[in-house]
Amino acid sequence: MTKRPNILFIMSDDHAAHAISCYGSRINMTPNLDRIAEGGMRFDNCFCTNSICAPSRAVILTGLYNHLNGVKTLADDLDGRQETMPKILQREGYQTAMIGKWHLGHGGHYDPTGFDYWNVLPGQGDYHNPTLLEMGVKRQYEGYVTDLITDFSLDWLKQRDPDKPFLLMCHHKAPHRPWEPDEKHALMYEDVDIPEPETFEDDYSNRARAAADAKMRIESDLNARDLKMEPPSHLTGQALKSWKYQRYIKDYLRCVASVDDNVGRLLDYLDEEGLAEDTIVVYTSDQGFFLGDHGWYDKRFMYEESLRMPFLVRYPRAVQAGTVMRSMALNVDFAPTFLDFAGIPIPEAMQGSSLRPLFAGETPEDWQTSMYYRYWMHLSHHNVYAHYGVRTERFKLIYYYGEALGTSGSIDEPKTPEWELFDLAQDPSELHNVYASPEYAEVVVELQQELERLKKKVGDHE
Repeated sequence: MTKRPNILFIMSDDHAAHAISCYGSRINMTPNLDRIAEGGMRFDNCFCTNSICAPSRAVILTGLYNHLNGVKTLADDLDGRQETMPKILQREGYQTAMIGKWHLGHGGHYDPTGFDYWNVLPGQGDYHNPTLLEMGVKRQYEGYVTDLITDFSLDWLKQRDPDKPFLLMCHHKAPHRPWEPDEKHALMYEDVDIPEPETFEDDYSNRARAAADAKMRIESDLNARDLKMEPPSHLTGQALKSWKYQRYIKDYLRCVASVDDNVGRLLDYLDEEGLAEDTIVVYTSDQGFFLGDHGWYDKRFMYEESLRMPFLVRYPRAVQAGTVMRSMALNVDFAPTFLDFAGIPIPEAMQGSSLRPLFAGETPEDWQTSMYYRYWMHLSHHNVYAHYGVRTERFKLIYYYGEALGTSGSIDEPKTPEWELFDLAQDPSELHNVYASPEYAEVVVELQQELERLKKKVGDHE
C-alpha cells in the first residue's frame, strides 16, 4: 500500500494571486511561495465559489456549496456537527490540527471539530500581541500574529506521533485589512513607488450599477486606521488617490512578506526532518483581492481579481516539479482531493471533484469547464449587490439579483436586477459589459442555460 501522505495546508487571508511572484506579480517577490511552485505545480485557474472569508472556509472544510453548508455570509457560523474533511481524516487515523484564523464561530456547535488540537484567533484576531483560543482556553501572546501561528504550527509538528500521517491547517490572518506589518518589514518599499494597476482609473462606465455603487474605492473609502496617518493636507484629486494607494499597497505587501518568510520556515522544517517527499504542501488564500484594480480594495465581486485564488501544490510523489495547470479548479474540490490522496472514499454528498488527475498533469475529458459562483451578503459592509454567475474558459455572465432574501447580515434593500457579460479573451480586464451587444446574443442564451444547469446541479434553488 502506498504510504499515506501528510497534508500541510497553508492558507492566508485575502492574498491575491497577483501579489505572488510565481504568478507574475509586478509589485512584489515571494521567494518561499515560489519554492512550492518550483517544486510542484501552479494552478492558474483556481476559483472560489463565494469570495468572502467565512463562506470560502466553510466550502473548503465541507466540500459543499454555501447554501448546503449553512455559511452564506459572514454572519453565519459553521455548525460543527456536519461532516467535514478533517473529521473524516481524523477517523481514518490522521493526526489533525487547526492553527490560526478560524472565523467560523465559537462556542456551542461552532468550535473547530475534527481536530486533535486547535489554537485559533477569535474572530479576525489582532496582528500584534494577539489573543488565541487554545482548545477553548483564551490566552494572550506577545509577538506578531504571523510568526506566532507559525511557531505554534512548528510546535505541534515537533510533538506529533511520527508513525501517523498528519493534516495541519495553518491559517494566517495576514494580509487581511487593516494591513499591520511587523517591525522586521515596517520599512520595506519605503523608497520605491509600487506600480499602479492598469485599471486603477476605472470609471465603472458600461457596467452594471453594482460596480459604481460599491464602497471599496481607494480614493474615498479607506479610513484613518487603514492609512495609519492623516493624508497630507496639500494633496487633492489624483495625487491624493495615488498617495492612499501607496499607503495601502505597501502595508499589504509588507504583511505578505512576513507570510512568505514564515512559509519558508515550515518548508525548511519539512526538509530538515526528511518529510518533504511524503507531504502534500498547499498554499492558497480564501479568495482573491483587489490591489487597486478597478480603483478598489476588498473582494466579494465575481470579477477576476476577487474570484481567482492562488493555489500552489508540492508533492514530489505525484506532482512534477515546475509545472503549470490551466484547467479549472475550485475551492469545493479541495476536500475531495485530500481524501482521495489519503485513500479514503469521497462521500457522495461532497460536491467537488478530486484534483488528483490534475496534480498528475492530466485533465480528464469530462473535467469541469464552467463554474458557479454566488455572493449572498447583499449591500453589507461594502455595498456590494448580491449576485450569482457562471464563468467558462472564455466568458463570464453575472446576474445582480440584488436582494437580501432573508440571509443573515444582508441589508433588505432591493436593487434593480442587472446582467453583465464579459468576453475574457477580448476583455481580460472586464471593462466592457457586452450583455446587450447583438453579436453576443447567442452567447447570452447559452450561458444563461449553463447558469441554470449549474444552479440545478449544485442544488441552489433560491
